[in-house]
Amino acid sequence: MGEFDNKEREEVFSKKVRAGKRTYFFDVKATRSGDYYLTLTESKKRLEDGVFVKHKIFLYKEDFEKFVEGLNETVDYIKTHQDVVEKRYEYSENHEAAVKGISDDYSF
Repeated sequence: MGEFDNKEREEVFSKKVRAGKRTYFFDVKATRSGDYYLTLTESKKRLEDGVFVKHKIFLYKEDFEKFVEGLNETVDYIKTHQDVVEKRYEYSENHEAAVKGISDDYSF
């Protein structure tokens, strides 16, 4: 067994997005043959015991276009049927998120 025979492949690039009580990880990894793929991980702390629960999906480059198309279509559907208020999170020194609501609906 070689160094890269483990289940988790070598990480090429990583982007971490904090959103309130959830953190999303966008990780680019390489297969043994050098092809890149994307893992999307949602991590959320369980209130009962403080354990971080992670959900992960794998997205392969041949599926990017269809995936993005489906994502955009469903996001557009929600945006046209309901107001979407994006939240901005500001982290204090004790790492608790303070949420500030932001809306595209401005009236002057």
